[in-house]
Amino acid sequence: MESWNLVIVGSGPAALRAAIAAADAGTTPLILESSGIGTGTSGADLAGLAASIDEVSSSGHRDDTISAGGETTDKVAAARVCGEALSVLAELERWGLVLRRREGGLPHAAKITGHSMPRMTGCGDATGRNIARILEEQAMKRGVVRRSDIQVMSLVMDGKQVRGLTAYDTNTGEVIGIQAKAVVLATTGHQGLWSNPSDGAGLGSALIASASLALTGMENNPTHPLTVRGTDLNITLDVLGSGGRVRKSSGEDVEPSEVGDDDCILDLRSLESDAKAWFSNTHTRIKDRTGLDMSRDVIPITPSIATTTGGAPVDEHGRVTLSKGKKWATGIYAAGRSANNGMHGEGMLAGNLILDDLVGGGNAGNHAATWAKEASFGGSNLVEKAVTNSSKRLESLKSGEGVSVGQASATLASVMSSCINGSRDKSSLKAAADAIAEMKKNGIKVTDQSSVMNTEMCSALKLQGMIAIAEQITKS
Repeated sequence: MESWNLVIVGSGPAALRAAIAAADAGTTPLILESSGIGTGTSGADLAGLAASIDEVSSSGHRDDTISAGGETTDKVAAARVCGEALSVLAELERWGLVLRRREGGLPHAAKITGHSMPRMTGCGDATGRNIARILEEQAMKRGVVRRSDIQVMSLVMDGKQVRGLTAYDTNTGEVIGIQAKAVVLATTGHQGLWSNPSDGAGLGSALIASASLALTGMENNPTHPLTVRGTDLNITLDVLGSGGRVRKSSGEDVEPSEVGDDDCILDLRSLESDAKAWFSNTHTRIKDRTGLDMSRDVIPITPSIATTTGGAPVDEHGRVTLSKGKKWATGIYAAGRSANNGMHGEGMLAGNLILDDLVGGGNAGNHAATWAKEASFGGSNLVEKAVTNSSKRLESLKSGEGVSVGQASATLASVMSSCINGSRDKSSLKAAADAIAEMKKNGIKVTDQSSVMNTEMCSALKLQGMIAIAEQITKS
């Protein structure tokens, strides 16, 4: 059995930033990724990074964040994260991030809906991918150990303290156990509940739920207004700060928040000339997926759940908390889409998503590494027992009764869509809860009996976790 001071689960900016912070704190972390190394750089950006570039303080950014999130926003968390935006941006520049700039040399700052001042900056439609690439380079420089195609199955708990985890190694077909003093969960959000697991299975939140720990903020599901109708293609909100307009088919301009399921379009025909190069990838992706040319055609759009903000409740150090923050699930940290620090509230201000990933990842990685150096290993027998249980779980998926992975995925998406798009009254939530309970009872069956590189098995494991998340959403 392997033993590591710190294991990080995830592959995106939050996970990579946590690994960098941990390495800088003197601990060599192990990153476990469910897909191949580098997949954290894929996917479309929803928005760039918000920072108070032209303001004397971050108080305006904080106030706009609170306004977007409503009364449920944690004002202290909002102030803390927004206050670190400029230092985060400066650090990324030092590491080699090439930002879009304006005359005079300062980073370009655009005003986007929800912001009282221009503060959206980045690299056009490649902000997230370029940030992830920079973080990949920094992680490699620090000798961070990374393993791909590892599907984490469970946290090994000793009461309310983590002792390690179990995982399905698709390269060998075996279930492995890893003893760990601390674990940082920094995976994707659970937006795949409304589409399919590949869009975001929320592994971090699923592991928390399966460990009988509570998730928070699950009732909040902010929508992204610029999803190309009939596809899962999301267009970054940054285009609206460079000449893009949201309109009804009649030609009337509307706010992004007014986009509905009917007749709204995105008009990029008047995109600023100096901005076209920064959104060339958007042009290509729209052309490839729809055949539309954004320089000549308008793009039909609809709102969709493209990311989530609910997850494990965390404090300023990224520690997963219990009993309304008074206690700590010892050794467990969360960051990014696996965490809920309360700053987003019921809504999400554009540009805060990547910012929260970077700030949260850095804080969690630094504290986890520092704490783990003084902690002791324990519970090796619990890890061995958990490996046996996880192996039985794989066998039950192969030999048990149940519906196919595809059918289970489609049913879950249908149930969750009706739950969110409906009235969310007690009767609709109960109907959703009953349907999810029936899914658990029916089970999922894997038809591929192979052990090595069984992608169907990985999808089934993700679906089991997503069902656990769905249960908490219907109760929230």
